[in-house]
Amino acid sequence: MLNQVKNISGLFKDKSWEIALLGVAVLVFIFNSLASPYFLDLWNLSDATFNFTEKAIIALPMALLIIGRDIDLSVGSIIAICSVAMGLVAQAGGGITLIVLTGMSVGMLAGAVNGFLVTYYAIPSIVVTIGTMSLFRGLSYIILGDGVLKDYPEGFSFFGQGYVVGALSFELVFFLVVALLFYLLLHRTVFGRVVFAIGNNPTAAFYSGVAVNRYRFLLFVLVGLASGIASVMLTSRLGSTRPTIALGWELSIITMVVLGGVNILGGSGSILGVVIAVFLMGLVTFGLGLLNVPGIVMSVVIGMMLIGVISIPVVLKKYHSRVGAK
Repeated sequence: MLNQVKNISGLFKDKSWEIALLGVAVLVFIFNSLASPYFLDLWNLSDATFNFTEKAIIALPMALLIIGRDIDLSVGSIIAICSVAMGLVAQAGGGITLIVLTGMSVGMLAGAVNGFLVTYYAIPSIVVTIGTMSLFRGLSYIILGDGVLKDYPEGFSFFGQGYVVGALSFELVFFLVVALLFYLLLHRTVFGRVVFAIGNNPTAAFYSGVAVNRYRFLLFVLVGLASGIASVMLTSRLGSTRPTIALGWELSIITMVVLGGVNILGGSGSILGVVIAVFLMGLVTFGLGLLNVPGIVMSVVIGMMLIGVISIPVVLKKYHSRVGAK
């Protein structure tokens, strides 16, 4: 019995961040339901998921990338260049399948460019992806200028506006399925264990026989692919392509990952925490929207959440060290 109690307490200790996030999400849900009579409407809640599912799809592979000690700040710009490519294919008369494959392929190619520059030339990922963030966004502006592409075929709108059953959107179902796959990939496979090993000590992983750069390259390609898929959904939902699409999304996506308990320095984190953080941020932004809070204030809130979640572990560590020294 004592061993069982220890196991249960250990489980709660390991999942303490996720439990805390879940508790905050419940409190935000209760507050929103009391603050606005429109919050508990089923269709309103369903439509609110459109505001975060596309970002959440990218947050899943981004979590693996950050756990492996890298980061990608170009995801918003990848979405833009993917959307432009899809718009050009649609304008040329391409069908839905070709349009979707174009978005995914361009996303993977952009991720491969990032991965190649980081692994082959040993340039820090933050430097590379700041550069490609400007590169991909700049290409989108060069191709489109102030123009808009919106000649998408009928039926393409399903990916960003469709419902599977009742008020259950296709985007939400897709995100939940992908989240399950990434949970299994990170926490139940050799690939996931290697990602944690690289994040904790890439040098030791290399001398243990792990092809570190190969795994890092694959993670960048995964993030690019997820950005391409998100571009398909976002373009479908908006029904048009503009060079400003997904501008500034990087901050929200990285906030989701770090808020979910992923160490910004790499080596630790969980998909469950990221999923809970995704819904928490969705509840916060939806609640603020119902209260007619301006978008700029939402950006401030997201920025404060990011700073806070990074600062809390540092503050707690200093506190414990001072207490231990007394």
